[in-house]
Amino acid sequence: MRLLLILGCLASPAMAMEYRMEPREIAPGTWLLEGSTDNFDHRNGGNIVNTAFVVTEAGVVVIDTGPSRRYGEAMRQAIGKVTDQPVARVLLTHHHPDHVLGNQAFADIPIAALAETNGLLAEQGDAMAENMYRIVGDWMRGTEVVLANETLEPGIWAFGGHRFRLLALRGHTGADLVILDETTGVLFAGDLLFYRRALTTPNSPGLDIWLDEIDLLQALPWTLLVPGHGPVASDAAPFAEMRDYLGWLDDLLRTSAEQGLLMTEVMHAPIPERFAEVNLSRYELIRTVSHLFPGYEAAQYQRIDPGD
Repeated sequence: MRLLLILGCLASPAMAMEYRMEPREIAPGTWLLEGSTDNFDHRNGGNIVNTAFVVTEAGVVVIDTGPSRRYGEAMRQAIGKVTDQPVARVLLTHHHPDHVLGNQAFADIPIAALAETNGLLAEQGDAMAENMYRIVGDWMRGTEVVLANETLEPGIWAFGGHRFRLLALRGHTGADLVILDETTGVLFAGDLLFYRRALTTPNSPGLDIWLDEIDLLQALPWTLLVPGHGPVASDAAPFAEMRDYLGWLDDLLRTSAEQGLLMTEVMHAPIPERFAEVNLSRYELIRTVSHLFPGYEAAQYQRIDPGD
């Protein structure tokens, strides 16, 4: 972690940096901290993510901890202004940096994640944190990777008068936790659900898998949707947008591979007008092509050399 400390010290001095936490109660005892739908930037400190907390009879359940130690500390202060209940548990939806690099602020309590999520965080966490230092600078000062210390299993978790249904899915990272609070009907979909913000694909095992899981999530008995990025919704519009967007991406990559297009050509393909309100579509298309297009090409063309 020496590189992280050096990068933090090299970051340009700036005025006092403070995350403006404004918890919003979206269901009884359920509070949302809504992030921007923009990209990581030194102006937003990486606050592009939705985090949340649920105040239960047995303590507060935190869902994701944000992009930095500073964010996690601000989140914990915001929780203290809402309730006297102690934080009892943190649940991590997946290992991406904007969701887990606030863990330091909760290191004194149980932090729980899927086993595969913790493995990915152990493998990729330092590199992701270093990249965040490069992007947002001093907002990351002092941030270190903290792994989960409890392993979650899918199923029903009854806690503090709430009944949480935990689902282990794969579409976004290969290890994605979805949390349905059956007591309130709030579905915390993590980054399996983006809304009005283009989805990211650096660890996705396949858009076909992701599409199938969108159907699975929509069939759950939810009343309110909390996407990993974007506004909450009480109707199925986020699912419709995700299904449409994923289907378009899958078709674009497949037909481009069939036509023998170069990766750079696919990156500059026209984006349908119906996605005009989906923020960062071009930026994320370029990234998705770099992440996934080689797999589509490999599926289209057979090797003609004998290999090893």
